Order: sequence, then C-alpha cells, then structure tokens
Amino acid sequence: MQTVATLEAGAPRDPGRPVREGGSLTGELCRALFQRQVESRLLDIAARWLRERDEGFYTIGSAGHEGNAAVAAALRPGDPALLHYRSGAFYLTRSERAGRVPEEGIRDVLMGLAASAEEPIAGGRHKVFGHPDLAVIPQTSTIASHLPRAVGVAFAVERARALGLSSPWPADAVVVCSFGDASVNHATALTGFNTAAYATYQGQAVPILFVCEDNGIGISVRTPKGWVEAAARRPGIEYFAADGCDLADAYAAAVRAVEHVRTRRSPAFLHLSTVRLMGHAGSDVESAYRTQRELRADLERDPLVGTARLLVEAGLATPDELLRSYESTREHVLRIALEATRRPRLGSAEEIMRPLAPRRPEMIAKIAPVAAEAAVRDRAFAGSLPESERPMTLCQAINRTLADSLAVHPEMMVFGEDVAKKGGVYGVTKGLQKRFGAGRVFDTHLDEQAILGLALGAAVSRMLPVPEIQYLAYLHNALDQIRGEAATLSFFSQGSYVNPMVVRVAGYAYQKGFGGHFHNDNAIGALRDIPGLVIASPSRPDDAAAMLRTCLAAARTQGSVCVFLEPIALYHTRDLFEEGDGGWLAPYAPPARWSETHVPIGRARSYGDGRDLTIVTFGNGLRMSLRAAVRLTQEGYGCRVLDLRWLAPLPVDDLLRAAELTGKVLIADETRRTGAVSEGIAAELLDAGFSGRIARVTSSDSFIPLARAADHVLLSEDEIEQAARKLLG
Repeated sequence: MQTVATLEAGAPRDPGRPVREGGSLTGELCRALFQRQVESRLLDIAARWLRERDEGFYTIGSAGHEGNAAVAAALRPGDPALLHYRSGAFYLTRSERAGRVPEEGIRDVLMGLAASAEEPIAGGRHKVFGHPDLAVIPQTSTIASHLPRAVGVAFAVERARALGLSSPWPADAVVVCSFGDASVNHATALTGFNTAAYATYQGQAVPILFVCEDNGIGISVRTPKGWVEAAARRPGIEYFAADGCDLADAYAAAVRAVEHVRTRRSPAFLHLSTVRLMGHAGSDVESAYRTQRELRADLERDPLVGTARLLVEAGLATPDELLRSYESTREHVLRIALEATRRPRLGSAEEIMRPLAPRRPEMIAKIAPVAAEAAVRDRAFAGSLPESERPMTLCQAINRTLADSLAVHPEMMVFGEDVAKKGGVYGVTKGLQKRFGAGRVFDTHLDEQAILGLALGAAVSRMLPVPEIQYLAYLHNALDQIRGEAATLSFFSQGSYVNPMVVRVAGYAYQKGFGGHFHNDNAIGALRDIPGLVIASPSRPDDAAAMLRTCLAAARTQGSVCVFLEPIALYHTRDLFEEGDGGWLAPYAPPARWSETHVPIGRARSYGDGRDLTIVTFGNGLRMSLRAAVRLTQEGYGCRVLDLRWLAPLPVDDLLRAAELTGKVLIADETRRTGAVSEGIAAELLDAGFSGRIARVTSSDSFIPLARAADHVLLSEDEIEQAARKLLG
C-alpha cells in the first residue's frame, strides 16, 4: 500500500490551475477540501476515543466517504441539503464555504458526539448533521425516509416561485439528498426516485440531486455490482458516476450534475463509488463477514491518500508537510473533543421534551379567527358566502372552511389523490381547484409516502400543506413519514426546522354500502403514540369548521403537525334522531363569530347536564351516544355526553370535570379494544385519582369485513345503551 509518506512529489504547479490536466479541481480548492477530509476522518477517530472514555455516544462515521466534500464544493451554501449519516466531509465543507471558521464545524460535530445540550442543532438529543444557517436539514429517521421529503423541498422551490411566495431557499436552488447504496432498495427511496421521475415526465420542474455514496455494503450485506446504476437509471433522471475516492473525478462529476439540475431544473443521480473504512460503527467487527483481502482493497482506495497524492504529484505539498498538518489537526480535534465533554448535557425530561410540541394557545386563538378581506372572500365564494347558506353537513362545513382558509393563507395548498377536479371521493374538496387554481389544489399520483413527502418538503419550506389521505387504512403505508420525519424534525432541531401541516384523513367505519377493511378502518393507535402529534377528531359540522381553523393556526404559528380525522359515515349525515329532523346539520358561522366559536386544542364539548352518568366518546360514537342518552333520559336517568374532539392531546381537564359530576363513566369507543383510545381515557382517570366507576364498550379486535357482517365487530348503539344501563344499576 502506498501511504502519504511514500508519495513522490511532482513538478510545482500554480495553485489556481487544475490538479489534473483537463479537470476542474484547482490546486487551491483541492488543498482546502483535503483539509476538510482530514478533519472528517479525525472526527471519526475522536468518536471512538470519546466512546472508550464513556464520553461519546455515536460511532457511525464517514471514513472512506470523504469524497462527498466534492459535492459540497460543487453546490452553493444556500442549496438545501438532506444528508446521509456519513456526510462528515460534506458538512465541514458546507460550514467553511458558508463563511464559518473550520473550528466551528468541527465543534458542531463533536458536541453532537458528546451529547452536549449546547450542540447547535439537536441540543444533545442526537448526533445529526444539521444547521439552520447552513441550509442543512437534520435527518435521524429510518434509512432513506428523507428522500420523499427532499423531493418535496425541490417541489416547493419551484412552486413557491410560481406562486410568488417567499421561500427560505434561493429561486434557483438545487436540493441535494445523499444516502448509501443499501438505501437504494428502501421503499421510501423508491418513492423519492419515482416521484421525481413522475413529475419530470409530466414536464414539472424538480431540481433535486440524488447522491448515492456506494461503498458496496450495507452493514454486512453486500450490494450486487451494477445494482445501484441499474436502480438509478430512470426516465427523466440524468445519471452521473464518479470515483468517490478520487477527489478530482468526484468534483468534476459533481459540477456537471449540479449544473444539469440548476439549469434544467430536472433531477440527477450522482453515483459515487466509495469505500467504508473503520467498519459500520465502533462496535462492528468487520472480520466476521469480510475477508482480509477485501479490507486491504478498501485501504488501497483510501480517499485521504488519494487526495494527498493529487497534491503531492501536482507539487502543491510534500508528504512531510501533509503528515505534519495531519498531526497538528489531530491534536486540535482531540482538544476540542475534550472540551466538548465538559459542556452541560440535558438534565431533565422537561428540557428534553421542550421542542416536541411548543404551543401558545393565546396565539392560536388570535390567528385562528382571521379571515380574508370581505372582497377577497366574496370573490372566493363567487358572491354566495357560506354563512348565507342553509345549515350544512360535515362534508360541506369542511369544504367551506378549506375555501375560507385558502383565501386567507396564500401559502396554503390542498393536494392528494382525486382532490382536484373530482373533489375527492366524498366531494369534500369539490370546487376548490376551480376557485384557487391548479397551483394550490392539485392531484398527486397514488402513493401516500409521496403525498406526505411533498407535504413535509413544502412545510419545511414555509408553506402550509394540507394533504389528504384518502382512507385511514392507507395512512399506514406511509406512517413513518409522520412518525420518523414529521414528528422528529422539531425535536432534533430544537425548533429551528418545523413541519407546519394538517393531514386530512377520511377515517373510521360505519359506511353504508361501501365496506371492507381498506375503506373502513378503526385503528388509530399508531398515531396516538407519536410524541407531539395533534389529532383532531370532529364529529359535527360546526366543530369541524372551528377545529380545522385551529389546526391551521397551530401549524402556521407553532409549526404543529396535525392529523385531522374525518368520520366518513358522518360526511353527509343530516339527521340525529329521526328522518328529516336535521339534527346533524349546523349553520356556518360568519367570520365575526369565529372568535367566540374558537375551539382550543385539547378542549372537549359537553352535551346535557345529567348527574347520573357521563358517556365519554368521539367520532361516530357521539351520534350513537347522544341517541342512547336521550332514551335513558326519557326513562328518568340523568345523562351527559362528553365529545372528546381531540384524541391527542386528550382533554384531560374536561374529562375529569365531567367524570366527577356523575361519579360514573362509560367510555364509548369505536376503535379496537386493544390499543383503543379508551385505554388512554381510563388511564388518565385512574392516574388523576378518580374513585368512581369506569366501564368501556369498544369495537372488537378484528379487521372490518364487508356488508352487514361489519355490525358484528363494530361498536353499536345498542351496546352503548346496554352498558349504560348496567353501570347505572
């Protein structure tokens, strides 16, 4: 193996000239990037050193991938970057090119390794590459799950320009997204590639650069030779390849790829062949699954030695000079590492959780009632204002609220499958595209990961996305886009980056003449355990309008991620007790009354004033419980019904107040018995010391079958009434 010490110097060359004839990497830039590569390698060594001292807590490094410094050099400091966890040299290069002294980037990484609360992006919550001043959006979630978001950011760059909106990114920005070769096989990666290709195929601009750093192995599983290139070559995505261990070659290819994306506003795939040195992580024993010959072959391609060779052969440095510089940098990095261990760490649960769900109710209450100017509203509704219409169904109320919100928030977009011309499967978005244009209300292709990825990219780009998931069962195809991407971003960036969005989901069961599991789903447990997520579950038209405005205000002012669950079976329901009574309709409140009808997050709604029994419910359960309560009241029992309205956070104060008023609580829960909302309700009552009686009725632990067979596994009105009678004694 040829080391730095054995390299032979060439004839001196002007630092302003390319280090290789016909190339584009100048000697001056090569020297600067070599220093960033050295610093990145030494950060990996420092990570192992800190771990040995029990002062460091992350050892997945960038050794062998330092060629990504060339990608950072080919981009501009304002180009948004969503980075692979082996992007140390990229991050250090971006930091320096943004005008920061090199020590600042080194300190950022070391503070993350040491879990320091003073680390500038995650504040000790994780070791991530990210910084709001560097346009580096931190990534910590499932491998490759950031690709759909990255495509969304690229989409948002172009959409903001087309709509004349302000954006955190330059109008000609290139979005860069890096990942490893094993990640190419991940479903979210395929969604990212396909979405970019699909949009480009239709003539839409998607300025994204996919960068695959291919070291040929995912932990211990080898990637077949040629597979990455085969997977990368897709219609509309230009393919570039280079040796990532040869800085000159990597830089030349990166410059070409970036130029392609920036000028043509279309995607490119940059395939960098790299090596993985020092194993997958500090605990990885590579000799257990790799031969010594393979390990030696990777060492022969060490990118640091390769860049040193370029400098020495160009006469820009001597081997001794480079070795002295390496040793000096090593001492410098280890000194900063030692300093990082002395900085404070997170010291309480409250401190750790602070970025999860910052919420200022007074600000939300101030923003939620804001309407567009009268003339703008009049144009939006073509002179027929919704408050002048007859009392509305749930579907109509949501439709009019979306229109009112689009009129007042120019950055808001509504999108999903079938939402445009058709207006959605149930007509909830009918007429919105005609009123507000295809730039703001549009159809997507059929891929829930792509829909939420577009929303996440738009959200982090300061837009206000309102994506629709057509059925609750379909949400599970893309749940990690909410769990691992949306919910974690604020947490791991201390609020520097947020995802203001309201995800509309048509959900629950009880549809007439439209059945089966994938159109009737009552499982929301996977949503309720996501920290910081707001889950709204309106049942009535007036609540839906007010709660949707609340969610939009929370997203817009606090960056909240909200899921808005809409009961399909109640969309077009008109009556409550008997046909023609119109008991499930409600008038649309005029803007002058929005303040008084405002529904804060986490506030329930109570019906009745009985003192014998409290029925706690939500969704379709509200209508069934109200009907049962009326029959019980007619028999002399005093019942009250509490509609939770919010499933996260639960309205605990209202729940306890209603429970104490009667001393007996029946929870009518249409979700499955295991993982049900009622489990959380009962736990809150017990934790608060409620000493009264508690009972619950739920749907069965079953998927929902077709036709009337569904009645055997779904919560029924009769079951609610029977359980109430039993509790009443």
